Amino acid sequence: MTITNKPPSHALLIFTACLIGLFATVGAALPYPILPPLFAADAPNNLNHFLGLHPKLLFGLALAINPVGLLIGSALLGPLSDRYGRRPVLVITALGAALGHALTAWALILQSYPLLIVARFATGLMEGNGSVARAMLAETLQGEQRARAMSWLNGAFYLGWLAGPLLAGVTLHWGITTPFWVAVTVLTGTAVLSAVAVPRRSGPPLASAWWHVVRHQHSLKLLTHPELRTLFIVHLAYTCGVNAFYEFYPLWLVEQWQFDARAIAWTTAALCAVMTAASLITGRPSASEPRLRAAHFGLLAALCVAAVGLGTPPVGLIAIVAFGVPNAYYNAIMPTWCAERFGHLGQGAVMGLLGTTFCFANIFMAVVGAGLTLIDTRLILLVGAGLSAWAAWRLRRWGQVNGASATAIQSTP
Repeated sequence: MTITNKPPSHALLIFTACLIGLFATVGAALPYPILPPLFAADAPNNLNHFLGLHPKLLFGLALAINPVGLLIGSALLGPLSDRYGRRPVLVITALGAALGHALTAWALILQSYPLLIVARFATGLMEGNGSVARAMLAETLQGEQRARAMSWLNGAFYLGWLAGPLLAGVTLHWGITTPFWVAVTVLTGTAVLSAVAVPRRSGPPLASAWWHVVRHQHSLKLLTHPELRTLFIVHLAYTCGVNAFYEFYPLWLVEQWQFDARAIAWTTAALCAVMTAASLITGRPSASEPRLRAAHFGLLAALCVAAVGLGTPPVGLIAIVAFGVPNAYYNAIMPTWCAERFGHLGQGAVMGLLGTTFCFANIFMAVVGAGLTLIDTRLILLVGAGLSAWAAWRLRRWGQVNGASATAIQSTP
């Protein structure tokens, strides 16, 4: 009797990827409702008056440093998982993120701004593993099943952004560090799950060493490909608008509604609930060109961000929650299209490029926003809306040009 190794079930891989995305973003979302009141507080403390700098500048840096880690992690972890396999990278990064949240808790106890910056950087570096989970699904699944799995993974990420603020709101009365210790526990569990559920890499290891991957095979190397350069520019512009929204609508809520951390958490929970619900239906097949669909939803997302910047406080509050629908559709369409169009270049590297682009936008908008909020917080929201609207226009032109070329080729005798 011949004994063969049974391949892992697709259902188990999808479930594991979704839990990885959920548990990672639960921890990443915790500071969003916690930090704004600390840095907007009237009473001085060692966090909001470090080196005598303006609290909004310190807040902007605290926001930007986590995406710096995410930027590096997203660029490297995907290609490293192409080299060493998905399982070891997921286990190590989950444990590293747990350590980062533990350091964040200690920074808040000590009111140490430098330690907070180091902790947020380390956490971001490890939480760049979302590209690894996406690559695991992209290389295993095909067609409609891949599209649905990518949508469910997006839903898990969104659900994490919902659960994180809820966790902060529910546990803050036990102490400001309690949410971070819960995140440490959950991320440790994620590491155990990854070790058990994600299969070992089959076949011999690749020849290149890890340092060779870091230096020569990171995701940004894909920008030598003309179409991927276009993708990078368009996706960067769209995600600039998204990050302007994500990073500064909590501050807008503090200024316009005098929301505290608990109220910000509930608002964020409503937004993420909408995104999660929308993601459950975004994986349905469609005959339309993916880039044209993404352009449509990108424009709707830009209009929501503009409504926050231009509308009255009630209109802005409604727009914050409504933003979740078009953003969920955009983020379901683009990774699936990229997996099909560029997967032969390495799924880990391609998904890493999408994550790296998001991080570039996160850093850029945090730095720009730190200056614009000194004038008016609404300015950074309007700049972000304009960039996302441009991205939608450019994405539509790109899809139309390629669609016309494909039609011409098909009609040629």
